Amino acid sequence: MDPDAVARAFVEHYYRTFDTNRAGLAGLYQDSSMLSFEGEKIQGAAAIIAKLTGLQFQQCQHNISTIDCQTSGPAGGVIVFVSGSLQLAGEPHALKFSQMFHLIPTPQGNFYVLNDIFRLNYA
Repeated sequence: MDPDAVARAFVEHYYRTFDTNRAGLAGLYQDSSMLSFEGEKIQGAAAIIAKLTGLQFQQCQHNISTIDCQTSGPAGGVIVFVSGSLQLAGEPHALKFSQMFHLIPTPQGNFYVLNDIFRLNYA
């Protein structure tokens, strides 16, 4: 497993899906998954997807600046740290953000998100 390739593929898939069909992210989370969104902690796939689909904006475009990753633990996990900007429809200025994912391999050879931490970066 090449962790850089896993990270790049995951990031591309995650943000493309977020920007076009947030409900489609449900398969990336499990009941043990935890999302920290601007300090609010949400656990479980259903609750995480409810949070993401219930955000006040309907359309957005993520622009990724950096992707950093490290392997994690003996089971082959990958920690992915992303920075970039988020352009909301109708807004003149993009918002800078950082997001961290802890990806855990499944027996089927895929990955799921165990931990997801999202923060806007205010200047």
